[in-house]
Amino acid sequence: MYKYYNVNQIVLPLDFEMKLQENDIAYTVHEFIEQIPEEAFTGFIRQTGCPAYHPRMMMKIILCAYTQSVFSGRKIEGLLKDSVRMMWLAQGYEPSYRTINRFRMNPEVKELLRQCFVQFRCQLVEKELIDAEAIFIDGTKIEANANKFTFVWRKSIERYQAKLIEKSNTLYEELVEKEIIPEIERESPETLSTKELQQIAGNLDKSVQTYTEQIESREEAQDRKVLRSERKKPKQALKKVHDYIHRKEKYEEALEILEERNSYSKTDHDATFMRLKDDHMKNGQLKAAYNVQLATEGRYALAYDIFPNPTDTRTLIPFLDRIEKEYFVLPEFLVADAAYGSEQNIENVTLERLRTALITYNMYRKEKKKKYKNNPFNTANWDYDAEKDAFTCPNGQAVTYRYDSKRTDKYGYERQFKVYECEDCTGCPLREQCTKAKEGNNRKIFYNEKWEAQKKTIREQLSDEEMGKLYGKRKIDVEPFFGFLKANLGFTRFSVRGKPKVENELGFALMAVNLRRYTASSRFFMYLLINDFKKDGFRIKTRCGIHLFLFLASYVPASVYF
Repeated sequence: MYKYYNVNQIVLPLDFEMKLQENDIAYTVHEFIEQIPEEAFTGFIRQTGCPAYHPRMMMKIILCAYTQSVFSGRKIEGLLKDSVRMMWLAQGYEPSYRTINRFRMNPEVKELLRQCFVQFRCQLVEKELIDAEAIFIDGTKIEANANKFTFVWRKSIERYQAKLIEKSNTLYEELVEKEIIPEIERESPETLSTKELQQIAGNLDKSVQTYTEQIESREEAQDRKVLRSERKKPKQALKKVHDYIHRKEKYEEALEILEERNSYSKTDHDATFMRLKDDHMKNGQLKAAYNVQLATEGRYALAYDIFPNPTDTRTLIPFLDRIEKEYFVLPEFLVADAAYGSEQNIENVTLERLRTALITYNMYRKEKKKKYKNNPFNTANWDYDAEKDAFTCPNGQAVTYRYDSKRTDKYGYERQFKVYECEDCTGCPLREQCTKAKEGNNRKIFYNEKWEAQKKTIREQLSDEEMGKLYGKRKIDVEPFFGFLKANLGFTRFSVRGKPKVENELGFALMAVNLRRYTASSRFFMYLLINDFKKDGFRIKTRCGIHLFLFLASYVPASVYF
């Protein structure tokens, strides 16, 4: 005997909500978007044309699709026909993939997503899921939707441009010397501008036309042959000049796209080629990608930004500027790893923002090792005489202060150094181990007092038990978020091109991770309320145990509940 089954009969209930599980993530998405004030959607209002789908509905279905690791517009359209939760959120509407893609790439969505992150953080603080004491900052690289073989390198462009300048100058001088074209007024003797090359091309074109008219007017074959021979030189030069103009415009356009970067992709001009870790052996590949910067607390993404820099050092200051301007007031502690440890970054956080920078530097861990501390040729281990302002080298020679030096990097930041030099390294038996200076030169030390003071402060802060614990939370806060985003959500490559569109898509993906974790944590606390752990013999003794449970719960698919 079978249960009754008839596909031709209407089955009640028809309300999609009745088919959803009690703690389905669709409810979390619905409640979160409903809290957004109506004023946030005024930018989407249009007075003409067919009435549009409500932005609330579009935000719900896109966010819900991202929580299910569905990022394609066509697949989202398919979910609207197949998924019960998507049908409920859309209330039976079925926008096409074109409508979905147009909406999530709309410039107005950027501001809407920003307000979502601000509102989500306020909700976390209100429910005491985060304490707003610190933020944890880190970066990761995500592959761009670009052809990895269509790269443009700054060094190649600059080299080709230099050769082009040399060839064009040589050609111009040759044409003037042979009196093929008259001399022109130049803005710079070093290089010919595009306008000047066009002027040369105009003169050559006139010369070719003059020869052509003379050839047509001559009756004798020998005269025409001579004129054709004379026309050959300006005609060839005209072809070269047109080629130079085209190449010069192409190189100038490429340098304009590059700005301060070293590379870009022809299929996505905003993407930069970076080394990505692809396989288990950490054999990276050079691919077009974006450097994603993220600020988290409690393993929730609170703010984000995208940069073309392959390294994180130059991203901290502009990222903090954006957080303060668009998201929230910075907390007391800013925690980041050694990739952000630079004199400029720490100075900016401590002196300009008046915050505590729990940021290590490259040599922080190495300085704790015995090999480093026992190395006699390491200048950090040399004896220092404050009265004489001099160090003592392993051979007993005095390394005295000589002069001050300034170094300015390519970004305009200036560093001050005190230069110390050994009295005489000639004939020193330890010279080869102590210095790589050429014969006749003495060992020098470039001592940056400000940087050394900053490193000392960092060591003192991290030696404090409370601050040390806070810095230790970085590994279990921001890094697991990236792991969930890539490994569990499957967001490893952008599906759109151009920085504005990439920012929107990243905002949806990060918020999807937030909502999945928030839903999982809500289910856990509900589980705590329903079950009596003392009777069952189950007890969570420490706060660490709760965090571990939440961490594991956040990896449960959104369709499964406790």
